[in-house]
Amino acid sequence: MLVTLFQLATLWGGHVTGDIGGKQSVIYCMSTQNASRSCLAHDGVIDRPFEVKRTPPRPGRPGWLAATAGVLVLCGWAVSLRAETIPVPNASFESPVTPSVDIRIDSWQETPKPFWYDESGGFLWDQLTGLFKNTDPGESDHIDNCDGNQAIWLFASPEVGLFQGYDSTDWSSSEPSHAFNAVYEVGKSYQLTVGIHVGASSPLAEGATLELSLYYRDAQNSRVTVAATSVTNTSSVFSDHTHLIDFQAVTPTINASDAWAGKHIGVQLMSTIATPTSGYWDLDNIRLTSLREPRLVGASVNDDRFTCLLESEPGRRFEILATTDLALPLGSWTPLGAVTNVTGSVAFTDPTPASSQGFYRARELP
Repeated sequence: MLVTLFQLATLWGGHVTGDIGGKQSVIYCMSTQNASRSCLAHDGVIDRPFEVKRTPPRPGRPGWLAATAGVLVLCGWAVSLRAETIPVPNASFESPVTPSVDIRIDSWQETPKPFWYDESGGFLWDQLTGLFKNTDPGESDHIDNCDGNQAIWLFASPEVGLFQGYDSTDWSSSEPSHAFNAVYEVGKSYQLTVGIHVGASSPLAEGATLELSLYYRDAQNSRVTVAATSVTNTSSVFSDHTHLIDFQAVTPTINASDAWAGKHIGVQLMSTIATPTSGYWDLDNIRLTSLREPRLVGASVNDDRFTCLLESEPGRRFEILATTDLALPLGSWTPLGAVTNVTGSVAFTDPTPASSQGFYRARELP
């Protein structure tokens, strides 16, 4: 499957950057023509017009001009992407070990008690979250896909939540351990996955909401959301009271210009219901993964040979395919060879002389 395309259009001098189909693309242009012109940039789904204006040619590239003036070259990649797991301390809520229940949760910090919460109403704020031991198999309330032996509860009350980041604390210390030190890296996207269960013993109100989010700390040390997803309790979604259902929050690919680029990653689980209600959520098995989307960059033609860099997660192996007809099915593209990206960036040069137009894909190998 064609996932995306890196556009390289050698139509006029220089290059422009633009957004095509929601993806940032770079179009290189080179020719002796001075006029602006529209061209079609292919994003793997449909063709849509993209206005390209002439800019000065890059210095030191006369060979490229002579070899490719007035032609169009597109290069893209087709892969099945694999994610890298990022460890989250106490992600399965197995610590501390409890024979029944415990309001202490290692590595996770509770959200502060809001001024309006009245602790004389039945529950202390600290009691609105806690961990519990799963019941034995065969019991009517046993969670059949609990990761490990324990999970947590989180009451459906406004602002009740847990979070964890580089500077968060837990019940045992007011000083952060800095154990969770992952950062948002440029060129990667991130996915948070949480298993959620609604039990039958204390029915959760229909329409209660919970937010799963990834955040970073800004200059004022405030938690700022990067990506979030809202989960709503309905009887149709949570019809099985013995099984966790996975929900995800996914970031877009991190760009160097993003305020959170290079900042520490934070995970937050928060009840977002407007008014207190009955019931609680059960949560387990926090998973955080990153994905560096492969891309072809730095494309050029030197000595009548097409060259580009393949960037991906280190250790990935790819087959490079080429064609002069983008309409051909992938099976009809010509294999040019395989490359192993040992370090995260590897150069590839087409051994055949550059044609009037060419299209390139990188397909990940098992």
